[in-house]
Amino acid sequence: MKKILLTGASGYIGGNLLKEIKDDYQIVAASRSTKNKENEQNVEWKKVDLFSIKDVENAMEGIDTAIYLVHSMQPSAKLTQASFVDMDAILADNFGRAAKKQGVKHIIFMSGIMPHENAKDLSDHLRSRLECEKILGSYSVPVSTLRAGLIIGPKGSSFPILKKLTERLPALVLPKWAYSKTAPVALKDVVKGLSALIERSPEENESIDIFHDVTDYKGMFKATAKVMGKKLPMMDLPIIPVSITKPIVSLITEEPKELVYPLLDSLVHDMVPSKENYVEGITNAPTPLEESIKTALEEDKEGKKKPKKSESIGRALKKSDVKSVQRITIPSSWSIDQTANYYMNWLSRIGMSFINTAIDGDTLSISLPIFKDPILILQKNKDYTDDDRVLFMIKGGKFSKTVKEGEEGRARLEFRRVLDTNECIIAIHEYEPTLPWFIYKFTQARVHLIVMTLFGWETKILEKTLDSTYLVDKGKKQKRLKSSL
Repeated sequence: MKKILLTGASGYIGGNLLKEIKDDYQIVAASRSTKNKENEQNVEWKKVDLFSIKDVENAMEGIDTAIYLVHSMQPSAKLTQASFVDMDAILADNFGRAAKKQGVKHIIFMSGIMPHENAKDLSDHLRSRLECEKILGSYSVPVSTLRAGLIIGPKGSSFPILKKLTERLPALVLPKWAYSKTAPVALKDVVKGLSALIERSPEENESIDIFHDVTDYKGMFKATAKVMGKKLPMMDLPIIPVSITKPIVSLITEEPKELVYPLLDSLVHDMVPSKENYVEGITNAPTPLEESIKTALEEDKEGKKKPKKSESIGRALKKSDVKSVQRITIPSSWSIDQTANYYMNWLSRIGMSFINTAIDGDTLSISLPIFKDPILILQKNKDYTDDDRVLFMIKGGKFSKTVKEGEEGRARLEFRRVLDTNECIIAIHEYEPTLPWFIYKFTQARVHLIVMTLFGWETKILEKTLDSTYLVDKGKKQKRLKSSL
């Protein structure tokens, strides 16, 4: 049997895909929490934190095809200071790196149908999906990306929001985004499409759209109301911008703003399938719109009758940890190692006599004069450091919980390049402070954000200055060469 790694196996799409393929393949089902998960024939559950490249590498051992069904729109730590865009970039980069190292032959990625606009004009949600597609495809492992519009199913994100609005409102005032085009597709057709990708053996990256028909969100509301047997008067008012509707939709649907806001920002785009991304037997999803909605509503009713078996990931992990991720711009000539070194020296410089940093080989320490011992001690992990990534393990200090003897700590600070750009992501993972949580949250955590903001400003100024100098010098050299010729 072909061995498959299925990430997001306990999620909305992943859970359904697992049922679809478990009889035909040997599955390693990955989840951050395996509580209440039991192995069965052809299915082995593994606890995997995708933010840890070591975890991902271990999970990918012996894998033929790795399926990536992951999104970070929800916080993944007790305190998360990060945008989902940056967290998604880290996850995708870990996945691509691990796949290359472990000799994985094929990656399958679930994404969204991309508008035809310039990538810079995309919403954060769609831009993140496109960036993840590029990152996954940058490690010489062929990637098959299945791009879907609005997936019609009982759970997930977009359709439950649309369903709740249709169900709870006596009438609809349609804002501007209600006229944007979308290509809805039934959940079961998406699952069949992902399953079909497993048997493909592309030699290079490919993107495949999947849909049944094209409509707009007004048409989606009409079709949903019809299936519900509900009269839903609608009034067109396209002057209402997305910004006004976001808090209203979050309030009515009782969905978190971390989920609702990015999704609604994406609705300003027409997400219409492309002819270039057509593959017979996958693109042409067979289930009509109203049948898809009817099935989703019926499954939703059945799901509400069943008791919840598992608690949320946050409660299951029971950790007082911190994840803080920032993306900065650095000079094009800088390596990531230079960026890390500059940061440590800069920290001491701006801290004047209050913050001191010391480097002893691969060990770094950060100290405050009011304490005898360092507040943080970090050690470079050479096994996971290369030209585009530098990793420091947080070994201890007065402000960090010390790892027990015989245990391997997971708290870490990393610097990594985004693709081949001059953008660098700086991230702290699984850091557990020693300060009482309330004090930490309103002191050390906020100071860290201020420091990272200032460092981002510094590197951006240097990027403009150094890169401009480089271009001027390059132009002078070319002019002198032309004159000599």
